[in-house]
Amino acid sequence: MQFFLDTAIIDEIRQGVDLGILDGVTTNPSLIAKSGKPFKQTIIDICNLVKGPTSIEVTALDVDGMLEQGRDYATWSEYGVIKLPTTKAGVKACRVLSDEGVKINMTLCFSVPQALLVAKAGATYVSPFLGRVDDTGWDGMDLIRDIRMVYDNYGYETQILAASIRHSLHVVEAAKAGADVGTMPWKVLESLYSHPLTDKGLAQFLKDWETVKAA
Repeated sequence: MQFFLDTAIIDEIRQGVDLGILDGVTTNPSLIAKSGKPFKQTIIDICNLVKGPTSIEVTALDVDGMLEQGRDYATWSEYGVIKLPTTKAGVKACRVLSDEGVKINMTLCFSVPQALLVAKAGATYVSPFLGRVDDTGWDGMDLIRDIRMVYDNYGYETQILAASIRHSLHVVEAAKAGADVGTMPWKVLESLYSHPLTDKGLAQFLKDWETVKAA
């Protein structure tokens, strides 16, 4: 499973890179606004830092606007992945851009039919939003499992990018369900290291070492 950070905060991304386990980054206009930095320069800085897939989200809602923005954004970095909404216009734009060799992340996916459409349109990634599905009273992990089964049935190469991950259990369950990628906030990535028995065991080892040294 690949790990992406869902952020536009350069310091968080740098820490992820330093850990040696970061594969890519997903962004959106809201995350970049929170960073307080210019849109284009922030994207370029992220791409240069992570040197892996970096999603750049369009804001246009019509096909022509999506194509114009997508083609422009794709020139910013070799690592850029154009992020389109899973709408009728988004699927059309996905087909055109993917045929032009542009990598696409279809975002805001909430159903298997949507996932099937974007795979047929040549998307590189599909992003089911686990947490938001859970908020509606449905099981986001069932959505991952069903998309995995359908994609495997037909050999679709579109990668399942589990999004709206809110805690470490989401990461574990998404991995068990067959997601190719998990994108998560920095606090969730950091939480993967934590376990009380690790802390307890380390404290005991250090205590025993002090005894051995004093002998």
